[in-house]
Amino acid sequence: MDATALYSIGELSRRTGLPVRTIRFYSDAGVVAPTTRSPAGYRLYDLDALLRLELLRTLRELGVDLATVQRVLDRELSVAEVAAAHADAVDVQIRMLQLRRSVLRVVAGRGSDPEETKLMHRLTQLSDEERRRLIDDFIDGTFGTVDAEPAVVAMVRAATPDLPDDPSSEQVAAWVELAELIGDEDFRARIRRTAVHQAAGRTLDIESEAGEELMEFTRQKVAEARESGIDPLGDRAAPVIDDLVHRFAEVFARTPDAEFRDWMARQFEEAHDPRVDRYWRLVWIVNGWQVVPDLLPVYPWLIQALRNDRDA
Repeated sequence: MDATALYSIGELSRRTGLPVRTIRFYSDAGVVAPTTRSPAGYRLYDLDALLRLELLRTLRELGVDLATVQRVLDRELSVAEVAAAHADAVDVQIRMLQLRRSVLRVVAGRGSDPEETKLMHRLTQLSDEERRRLIDDFIDGTFGTVDAEPAVVAMVRAATPDLPDDPSSEQVAAWVELAELIGDEDFRARIRRTAVHQAAGRTLDIESEAGEELMEFTRQKVAEARESGIDPLGDRAAPVIDDLVHRFAEVFARTPDAEFRDWMARQFEEAHDPRVDRYWRLVWIVNGWQVVPDLLPVYPWLIQALRNDRDA
């Protein structure tokens, strides 16, 4: 290029690929002012103006606003400073797009109605700080009493759900369900009761009275049912639960009827509630932790099966 050459707007357009009217707009705005004018009054630009225009085009294509471009061209900001700030902004945009993609996949997969779609969008749009505050409010509201067991609070805080920047559709669905669950006062009462009982390490009365042999048999049978993929609410669970109910009824000298099944369910619910078990499963999913079946309590399956049999 000739450092002394002057270029018309048409020539700048051919060299930069920018439309003539765009160059004229930048010129009128003073971003890339003409170097001089021809005898006929046409704007002419030198090599510096051409280079400024090429940089302007590059920054605009990267999404940098015109006011910031002007500051770069006026040397108030360096290209490196602008690039760093803009890269951060792009990172935020990428995270939001990834989150939006995950929500859309959940909506498509679940066939969500408009209300559920709006709820998912609202909950996932919360900032990291707002999501933490939601969980903190749940923990403080549930375990914030003066007699709260410190070990319980520490256990719940150590497993704070943290939605990642690029969540899977499963993690989005789990986060939405979790957010709804922790807002339920009945659930709060349940997790407070079961967590306190578990932290104290007390044996359930029904466990002590039934004896270790029957309890070990129960744990084995339920574990086998779960490993076989038997749904506690399905028909395949009926033979398993019928056998267990009759064994417990014999030990407690009770009739294995609906009333006894309800009593059994309430006894096990003192420390093992299905909704609380669901909470921990959701936390593991949101955090991307591996769900280890052997570490999950067998009693929630048993309780669900007992409740289902009674309601049937």
